[in-house]
Amino acid sequence: MAGSAPDTAPHPAPGTVTDTGPTAGSAPDTTPHPAPGAVPDTGRTAGSSAPGTAPHPPHAVDERWGQFQRWGPGVLLAFGTALAAATSGFVGMSRGEWTLAAGLVGAAVALQAWWVAVAAARPGPSAAGAAYYALRWALAFVLAWLSPFFVFYAVTGYFGAERLVPRRLLPAGLCATAVTMAGAQSGGLPPHGRLGWVVFGALLAVNVALLAVFWHLAAKDEERTARQAATIDELAATNAALQQALDENAALHAQLLLQAREAGVADERRRLAAEIHDTIAQGLAGIIAQLQAVAGAPGPGAARVHLDRAADLARHSLGEARRSVRNLAPAALEHEALPEALGTTVRRWAERSGVRAGFTATGTPAPLHDEIEATLLRIAEEALANTARHAAATRVGVTLSYMAGEVTLDVRDDGRGFDPAALPARDRAGGFGLAGMRARAERIAGTLTVESEPGGGTAVSARVPRVGAAPPRVPLTHDER
Repeated sequence: MAGSAPDTAPHPAPGTVTDTGPTAGSAPDTTPHPAPGAVPDTGRTAGSSAPGTAPHPPHAVDERWGQFQRWGPGVLLAFGTALAAATSGFVGMSRGEWTLAAGLVGAAVALQAWWVAVAAARPGPSAAGAAYYALRWALAFVLAWLSPFFVFYAVTGYFGAERLVPRRLLPAGLCATAVTMAGAQSGGLPPHGRLGWVVFGALLAVNVALLAVFWHLAAKDEERTARQAATIDELAATNAALQQALDENAALHAQLLLQAREAGVADERRRLAAEIHDTIAQGLAGIIAQLQAVAGAPGPGAARVHLDRAADLARHSLGEARRSVRNLAPAALEHEALPEALGTTVRRWAERSGVRAGFTATGTPAPLHDEIEATLLRIAEEALANTARHAAATRVGVTLSYMAGEVTLDVRDDGRGFDPAALPARDRAGGFGLAGMRARAERIAGTLTVESEPGGGTAVSARVPRVGAAPPRVPLTHDER
C-alpha cells in the first residue's frame, strides 16, 4: 500500500521525531499545531494563558476555540490533501486508494459541516462531541494509512480535546491520536519489518510519554488556576469586609466627633457655670451682704466702709467674669504665686466675714501649672464661701502643703458641721458647693474629701498632682481690669 517504501517516500528518516509528524515536505515552524503529545489547555480553565502573557477574557478564549473547532480541521484537511495530491507520483497510491481517499475526504468534509451546524449548540463535552471526535479520528487514521501527509488532519485530535470528549474518555482519545501520529512519524502504516515495528513502538512510547508529561503539567496548571481563583475570591471577600469595616469606622469616627463636640460643649458649660458661681455669684452675695450692713451701720463712716467694700467686690467680680470668659487664671494669681494669693484671699475673706482665719504653707513652694493653681484657689474660695454661709464658725484655718508628687489644700473650721451622707440634692436655689469643688479637683486628676459631723466642724481636703511650672500668663489690659 502507499507508504510501503519508506526509503523513497519524502518523509523523515525512521526514528526521527518532528514537531508535526508529517514527512520531510512539511514545515514544522509554520504549521499551527504543537509538538507530538502536546495537550493544549486540557487542564486549564477558560481564560487561562501561558505564564508571562496577558490573560484573555474567558469569553474571548471560548470564542477563539470555537472558531478553531469549526474551521481548523477543514483547513488542515485541505492542506494535507493538497500535499498528498502534489506528491502522488512519489507515494505511489493506486487508483483504488485514491478513490478511497477521496471518499474519506468527502466524508470528513461532511462530518465537519455537520459539526459546524451543531457546535454552537454544544459548547462543552457531550455525547455528540465524543462521537464527532471518534469519527474524525477514524477518518484521520485511515487517511494517514493511505498517505502520511494526512497527519495534518490527524493532529487536530490534540487540540481542544477536553472541549469535546468527557474527561473519563479523554486519555483514550489522546492515546488513539498518538498511535496515528507515531505511525506517520515512523514512515507510514503499517510498519515494515522488525525495525519498522521497533521504530513505531519507540515513537508511540515517546508520544504517550509526552502526553503524560503534558497531562501532568496541565493538571498542575489547572490546580494552580483553581488556587488562584480561590485566592481571588478570598481577596474579593476580604476587600468587601475591609470596605465594610472602613464604612463602619467612618460612621464611628463621625459619631465620635459628634460625641466629642457634645462633650466639649458640656464641659465648657460646666466650666463657665463653675466660674460664674465662684466669681459673679459669690461677688454678688458679698455685695448684698455689704449693702445690707450699710442699713444697720451706726454712722456715715461705717456705712462708707461697707459701700467701699461693695464697690471693691463689684470691680473684682467684673474682672473675674471677664477673665472667666477668656479662660484665664484668676486675678489673684496674675501678680502673686499661689501661697501669696491664698494668703490674700483668706485675709480679705476674714475682713468681710468677721471670722478669724489663718493661712499656712508647708513644704517647699514651687510654681505649678496654671490650671492646678487656679483650681486650688477656686476650691479655697468656694470652701470659705460655704463656711461663711452655713458653718457659723469662729475660726478657720487654710493650709497649703507641697509634697513629693502632690499638693494638698486643707480648709478647716469649727462651725456647726453636718452629715456628709445626708446632703440634699442641689436645686436651682442652691450653689455648686461640694459637688462643684469635687468636679474641679477631678478635672485635673485630683481628689476631694470632706470630713464633718454635726457640731464637730468641717474639714475639706483637696489633693492634686504636682505638675510642672506654669507657662507665662497673658496679662490683662487696663480696660479688662
